[in-house]
Amino acid sequence: MNIDEFKKQLCDQFSASYSPEQTELFQKAIDFSIAHHNGQLRESGEPYITHPLQVAKIVLDLGMDAESIIAALLHDSVEDCEDVTLEDVEREFGHDVAMLVDGVTKLTKSAKTDYITKKQEQVENLRKLFLSIASDVRVVIIKLADRLHNMRTLSYCSRDKQMRVSKETLEVYAPLAHRFGMGAIKGELEDLSFMYLYPDEYSATKEAFNEQKKEREILLNTTMEQISEKIMDAGINGSINGRPKHLYSVYRKLQRQNCTINEIYDLIAIRVIVDTVNDCYATLGVLHANWKPFPGRFKDYIATPKPNMYRSLHTTLLGANGIPFEVQIRTIEMHRTAEYGIAAHWMYKEGRNVQSDLDRKTSWLRQVLETKDTTENSNEFVESILKDFLGEYVFVLSPKGEIFDLPKGSTVLDFAYRIHTNIGHHCTRAKVNGAIVKLDYKLKTNDMVEIITSKSQQGPSRDWLKIVKTQAARNKIKQWFKKENREENIVRGREMIEDSAKRTNQDLTELLQPDIYEPVLERLNMSTLDDYYAAIGFGGITSMQALHKLIDQAVKLKKKAAPPPLKTGKAQGKAAKTTATNGIIVHGDPGMAVRFGNCCNPLPGDPIIGYITRGRGVSVHKKDCPNVSSLTKDSDRLIEVEWAVNNDSSFEAALQIHADNRPGTLLEISALLSGLNINIMSINGRPMHDGSKYVVEMTFNVRNSSQMETVVTSLKKLKCVYDVYRQYK
Repeated sequence: MNIDEFKKQLCDQFSASYSPEQTELFQKAIDFSIAHHNGQLRESGEPYITHPLQVAKIVLDLGMDAESIIAALLHDSVEDCEDVTLEDVEREFGHDVAMLVDGVTKLTKSAKTDYITKKQEQVENLRKLFLSIASDVRVVIIKLADRLHNMRTLSYCSRDKQMRVSKETLEVYAPLAHRFGMGAIKGELEDLSFMYLYPDEYSATKEAFNEQKKEREILLNTTMEQISEKIMDAGINGSINGRPKHLYSVYRKLQRQNCTINEIYDLIAIRVIVDTVNDCYATLGVLHANWKPFPGRFKDYIATPKPNMYRSLHTTLLGANGIPFEVQIRTIEMHRTAEYGIAAHWMYKEGRNVQSDLDRKTSWLRQVLETKDTTENSNEFVESILKDFLGEYVFVLSPKGEIFDLPKGSTVLDFAYRIHTNIGHHCTRAKVNGAIVKLDYKLKTNDMVEIITSKSQQGPSRDWLKIVKTQAARNKIKQWFKKENREENIVRGREMIEDSAKRTNQDLTELLQPDIYEPVLERLNMSTLDDYYAAIGFGGITSMQALHKLIDQAVKLKKKAAPPPLKTGKAQGKAAKTTATNGIIVHGDPGMAVRFGNCCNPLPGDPIIGYITRGRGVSVHKKDCPNVSSLTKDSDRLIEVEWAVNNDSSFEAALQIHADNRPGTLLEISALLSGLNINIMSINGRPMHDGSKYVVEMTFNVRNSSQMETVVTSLKKLKCVYDVYRQYK
């Protein structure tokens, strides 16, 4: 990219929409960014300045205000330039720009304490981002533009970074774009993440999508011409275009509905964009008069908009030869909102001063701030946002017709707490669609919910913690117990941690020395041990978690007091850092015996969790092991563990391979593994009972999950192989 040419194009585009004073400040920001990023390179080898320029271009194309575009230019200046501070940005470009830059800037090294791990650092950064968005919604526009350009250029990064960034994008940033109604950015983020995370599935979906592309396009063009003619005859002014469905959306639907691609009716949707809302309904009438509507496929998102501001009429019609096709009908304003979401607010000059309209569209952000006040720590806060606001949700109605969105699986008790904390506390039962239901009734989309309260209901029950789905409701219940039953919680908490100490053979008296517990209390913003006991008693922290925080602090003190190890070589230095059993470090108790769960056989690189067994030490499982969900019922016995392996460590793994039943299959598989330097321990083959396939079962040694993934991917590429399955003991 020629930076001078791009800079000129950007300035010309900016000056066409903004005042001379704003344009002068914009040009100053470009020069400022170029000067301070001078000498920095991206992983592609391009000058680093190309990134902030491209991010500013995305924000400019979205029609945002001048402060947002200037902040986009400067978004990395404080984080990546040692000679730039937030005070510098505020002095040169004003308070608003500085606050936006601060909102998208990760925590600086000086703001981190020495005990923050890499995972905790990510949590703290997300917490800062979510709170910044709640304070000024423009932060999310800049952050999404930043992530979008990073995803567009991710091909230059290492495979590990591609996987890490794509996973975070799919779990955090694409849902953020969806929540703010930014459909165009959401779709692109999902497709790019899909391509890097699941390359085989991406290619297969793309191939299936393209198989009948020409036939679909012919049908689409013919139908669009017919629709255009019909609405013109009806005196309706409108434009018509087609939109192909995003590949990740196609893949998700194939998985969710367990269907073929020919059974998806909206692979290409027809959009009819008209002038007014009345024209939308008139167009719907014309379509239903000329094409037979598909039963159960009409949705009116104009009368009842989605919480992310999306408005349209959706209908599925039967076309030529009975082939269904979807039509979306909306106004120009609705179309901009569907594509750009919250950013569309700034596209209309008359809307830039209508703050009440913006507040209404983002009212759910107030719940984010409320969540901050009812969560005990950053982990809990971030988990609450991801689950309660960025996951899949259902839409339910209050008796007044107000629409509420709640995470999928939410109960009527979650709904009660969503309305108001006191309504939740005094809820006794509920009516759903006119019928009395229990508090654990799981809500479905379009349910009409009425909460029944009673003054005699003094407060929540501890059993409610097992009923509610949302983290917000759970936090409010915990807060009630924290405030109302403090003395009881202190006694209960002390007994729980004493019991946990006995079960793990820990000397609690030794751990409750001031030099051990005081730093722990300080990190948790607590003043006394009674606060610590109370937190355990009302469920804010488990007794085992509380115990291990004390143990970890005791270990740190011993390390500080111990003489430094002799520096006689790398091997001795590594041994001094950790004590591991079977390649596993058990946090807080490195001497415990360790064994691996036969149900999931974790490998280095797999996320893992430990479970304290009765008399057999710690059993290590993958975090997504089905058995872990049953173990969490006794959460006090869960313990944090991590891998501590060197390059010489190896672990036994097993695969089952389904392949062609022909001579040479076993030889091909063996030869491939030999080429990968895999040590095969055993290999057996047998034909299936019907003779259609050959089943190969093998065990071998691998260093970690990445090497295991390489083996599986390589095997799947063999023409003789149909599928590969991980086996467990």
